[in-house]
Amino acid sequence: MPEELPPKSNAESLTRTQILMAMGLTAVVLLLAARLWLLLDPSARLLPVTGSKSALLWGVSLGVGITLASSIAYRVWESYRQSADYYLALVIKPLALPDLIWLGLLPGMSEELLFRGVMLPAIGLNWFGLVVSSLCFGVLHFSGSQQWSYVIWATIIGGVLGYSAIATGNLLVPIVAHITTNLISSCIWKLERQLEH
Repeated sequence: MPEELPPKSNAESLTRTQILMAMGLTAVVLLLAARLWLLLDPSARLLPVTGSKSALLWGVSLGVGITLASSIAYRVWESYRQSADYYLALVIKPLALPDLIWLGLLPGMSEELLFRGVMLPAIGLNWFGLVVSSLCFGVLHFSGSQQWSYVIWATIIGGVLGYSAIATGNLLVPIVAHITTNLISSCIWKLERQLEH
């Protein structure tokens, strides 16, 4: 019996402008959530962002590593491949290549600020904080009941990014890794689809 494909979504008909506006709005909401958390929780503190060549190098290296791991998972894990294609088609298909810069920057900065910058230190820079913040990050990527494998993958990546924040004590590392991963992955996916047509 053939595996069922994900149901069609109204979001598939969104325009480039609607996708860009949704990305911008989501980034603003996540940034506001991080700011409110810092305001309402007197014990909350932001993980430091320290600019250095080593932090940039660690972030880019981690981002490339995540992209390679994602590529392997994409090839060997059919459910993940279907979920990733569904999610990426929803978000990337309407976008032009230059728009992918925003796809790298907006989620890379806003999601890292909330999940690794504020949530992780507030819960604890330990295994419990890492697990909780990673699960919340995974749930953020939920786009339908048949997309569970994408949520699992996002949770794992959230764990990797969170561990990099704990290990380095520098939020710049996961920010750069997240931006690098989004940019490379989305460009590869977009270019491959353009070559198919």
